[in-house]
Amino acid sequence: MGYLHEGHMELIRRSAAENAETAVSIFVNPLQFGAGEDYETYPRDLERDARLAAEAGADWIFHPDSRTMYPPGFATTVHVGGPLTERWEGERRPGHFDGVATVVTKLFNLVRPDRAYFGEKDYQQLQVVRRITADLDLGVEIVPVPIVREPDGLARSSRNVYLTPEQRPKANVLYRALLAVREAAASGASPQEAERAGGRVLAEVPEFTPDYLAVVHPETLEPLQEWVPGARAIVAGRFPTVRLIDNMEVWNP
Repeated sequence: MGYLHEGHMELIRRSAAENAETAVSIFVNPLQFGAGEDYETYPRDLERDARLAAEAGADWIFHPDSRTMYPPGFATTVHVGGPLTERWEGERRPGHFDGVATVVTKLFNLVRPDRAYFGEKDYQQLQVVRRITADLDLGVEIVPVPIVREPDGLARSSRNVYLTPEQRPKANVLYRALLAVREAAASGASPQEAERAGGRVLAEVPEFTPDYLAVVHPETLEPLQEWVPGARAIVAGRFPTVRLIDNMEVWNP
């Protein structure tokens, strides 16, 4: 959705290294925002984004406006049903994944890419995109790219600009909680015990209000009762000025 940061740049660099041409879509998608969310204030700077994208190796920028994507009379959405979109972000942001699925399907149909690169920070979104691509036979290879982090572990995000100077040093609490889950798993803890270890770390920062911290299956995102290879810990919550999400693979013997 624009306001490129180092995580986006890594997506572009990967694509440029692996493909003949790279197109970058920049579109703040209104269908992904719920009531009271930050659509109007979401950071936008196309001139800056175009320069950074070119520096990273982009050949094209696809920057439609909302009226082009959703013209008068637009009445079709793409919905991914079942547990994959009912929990976690889907529960906290009703309609969000319908917006994601619809815009990604439209972008793929308009651009016709061979591959599409998605960051693992929005891990549930990545699984939703994989699902629609498989279910609708869109013929696009989905390439996941690892999270790019700040030196203190905070996952890069366009919304990090909302953090106040007082909140920023504390914002890596999500990363530290994920590390605690991974360390607990390595020590022989159950998924539930590992979740509690992460929760204790989150409680160290009272300004942060958790939405969830869970150990889940890496594909279905169902909560785990016992470990499976690739098990993922996911976490989300809010400082007063910004909502943050993060995740980490925590068990892979």
